[in-house]
Amino acid sequence: MGKLFIFIGAIVMALAVAIGAFGAHGLEGRISERMLKNYQTGVQYHMIHGIGLLFVGVLSVKMLGNQMIHGAGWAFLIGIVLFSGSLYVMALTGITKLGAITPIGGLAFIVGWILLGIAAMRHF
Repeated sequence: MGKLFIFIGAIVMALAVAIGAFGAHGLEGRISERMLKNYQTGVQYHMIHGIGLLFVGVLSVKMLGNQMIHGAGWAFLIGIVLFSGSLYVMALTGITKLGAITPIGGLAFIVGWILLGIAAMRHF
């Protein structure tokens, strides 16, 4: 499973760079400053948790497939889709009701970090 998380993390990071570049070069002046900030926040959390996925992959190999580590990885991926994804769609469409989904993604990020911490405490 470690290789899978490293692969997913690499793809997620490539997407984060592409999405960030699109926002930096293609959205300025096309959407409001507020929505551009939301978009940038989505990219920031996307990148941080993409790195988190790479870290999960490495730890998964080292810790021989610890289920809590795997849970952390899936939580990070869900968080990226819900948190960052909702901010991207909200910024691009102006549908602010999507902001209701964003905290669910944030909660997934929190769960992922807690699982990662617990797994480390139990293993090391």
